[in-house]
Amino acid sequence: MTSPYIPTRANAPHDTLWFQTQPRHLAGRGDPRHITQALRAAGWKNRSHPDFPHVLLVSPDQQHSVVLEPDPGSYGAWWRIRGQDQDGRRWYTEFGAHTPVEIIAALTDALLEPAPKQTPPIWSPLTAAGWSYQRDEHDNEIAHHPDGILSLERWAVEPGEDFHWRALAALPTGLGGFERIWHAYLDEQMPPHLIAAFTGALASDKPVQRAHCDVPHTYLVTQEQRGPQAEQLAAAQEARLKAIRAATRKTRRKAALTTHPPAPVTAPAVPAIGRTR
Repeated sequence: MTSPYIPTRANAPHDTLWFQTQPRHLAGRGDPRHITQALRAAGWKNRSHPDFPHVLLVSPDQQHSVVLEPDPGSYGAWWRIRGQDQDGRRWYTEFGAHTPVEIIAALTDALLEPAPKQTPPIWSPLTAAGWSYQRDEHDNEIAHHPDGILSLERWAVEPGEDFHWRALAALPTGLGGFERIWHAYLDEQMPPHLIAAFTGALASDKPVQRAHCDVPHTYLVTQEQRGPQAEQLAAAQEARLKAIRAATRKTRRKAALTTHPPAPVTAPAVPAIGRTR
């Protein structure tokens, strides 16, 4: 007996007509499996409760967790990521509902790789992409996307206090108010290369694939029916997961050799040859 067909978003990408959508920061959340499947491919464990509408993934070393938990509030966080660095410092970051998964994935993908020896730049990719940048006398920093909708800031509530990072996509409503589209909050305690991975994704102008119903504000984006469709998108995701699995195996082998190096090979003793008479 075959199972009945049940319409669900989980059937994507095969049951969806895709449109190349830009700008990507206003394209809506996209398919969360772009993130969750990549983490699972890297060995993260699914600790989700089967009777609760969420996804909870934990890294193999138990140091990092990713929670996807839908929150209907405009100020709520759908994605929450917690971690701990090698020195034991804990950090936290969160993302609102309409944060594109491709932007979040830049950070979660960086979690799967060893930290680089040199931290990539944070502000220069943004200014190179046309963002404005300002820094005040208290070392607060802010950059604005050319469209005036998206901004990134590093600020402290009071001089001398810890800094925080916030990305905000918002539309002005008049009288000084605004309508929030999505937000991201990043802890200053985060490893700098993770912050750089996220902000680098903000600077990208690469379009993303979306259905019409996945875009929160259709008048803010351009959608064209071109680019990869179902089979190509599925193949691209499988290739991405395959590459992550291979990289994970390589990293584990390297770590195992570092922790348990092979015993040195000693040359066999040469027996003494007695003098014949």
